[in-house]
Amino acid sequence: MANRFTLLGLLGFACLAAAAPPVEVATLATEVRSLGWVAYSARSPRGDWEIFAMRPDGSDVRNLTNSPETEDFYPLFSRDGRQLLYRSMPRGQTVSGNDYGRQGRLMLARANGTEAKALGGDGEWTWATWSPDGRQVLTLQPKGFAIVELATKQVIRTFPRGGFYQQPTWSPDGTAVVGVSNGFDTGWSIARMDLATLRANAVSVADCCTPDWSASGDRVVFSRRRPHGGENGGYGWTELWQAQPDGQGATLVYAEVGRHLYGGHVSPDGRYVLFTGNLREDGDPANQGAPMGLLRMSDTPMIAEYPLLRKVYPQAKSGPALVLPAGHEPCWTHSPAPGLPR
Repeated sequence: MANRFTLLGLLGFACLAAAAPPVEVATLATEVRSLGWVAYSARSPRGDWEIFAMRPDGSDVRNLTNSPETEDFYPLFSRDGRQLLYRSMPRGQTVSGNDYGRQGRLMLARANGTEAKALGGDGEWTWATWSPDGRQVLTLQPKGFAIVELATKQVIRTFPRGGFYQQPTWSPDGTAVVGVSNGFDTGWSIARMDLATLRANAVSVADCCTPDWSASGDRVVFSRRRPHGGENGGYGWTELWQAQPDGQGATLVYAEVGRHLYGGHVSPDGRYVLFTGNLREDGDPANQGAPMGLLRMSDTPMIAEYPLLRKVYPQAKSGPALVLPAGHEPCWTHSPAPGLPR
């Protein structure tokens, strides 16, 4: 049944995206083709999870880890594009749709996947996220947050988790972190914590996850399941949204009927956004991941045309969206990555 869901999600997205004129889709692909690299995790032909890189239009796909003995997932380029974090565990274990940041060991490699080394044991350095300068990582552990110096592996600061429990991301200016919190009367809020005061505020409450900062740090992109009128068997569909870090100015980024949209990641120049999603609520990482997509931020708020969505969002646009390979948690760098062509 899971494979059927994945196929339906892929076919549904392809049909929805095809509503845009082919010339508009081709223009978008040409725009982004040379804008760096996207790293993501996906199934290899052998069936194991590997870290791949591709051009943002989906071309020039290459396997960065190529390690048949392990499952490799959750890649994160450093902001200068020179290093790569990912997690790795023995082959045959299942990547969790919610707990992937705690599974296996944290690995550090050059951006092309070479010189990979483990930074700790299984279940250590959990939910690691890069500092802006690439010299430290912030991890979210059961006892709280920790900032670790990569060169020495020394913990240089700890502080309480403050209700955060998943998916932290350090801000581009280093002053704050966003993540998933249960500190605002719901188990799935997006919250921001100021690292100087440790005060937290809600960015969006109820049924939200997978936050990411814009390159300028003035917006947070996240997934949000909209209150609905019984769609999808009473469950509804998860959409891509954005808001200011203080929670003001929340607006739709992109919505479909037929797929949950997750893993939003803004391009380094702030002009585009990546995402993934599937008919299965968690993005189907236990199978093969889900079709990724890309669209222009200037075309948002945007919907895949559908009568119900047009009624909910009458002013939304209908721009082109690229259909990219199946994958999980994409991450984009414009910087020259060592060992990868410019």
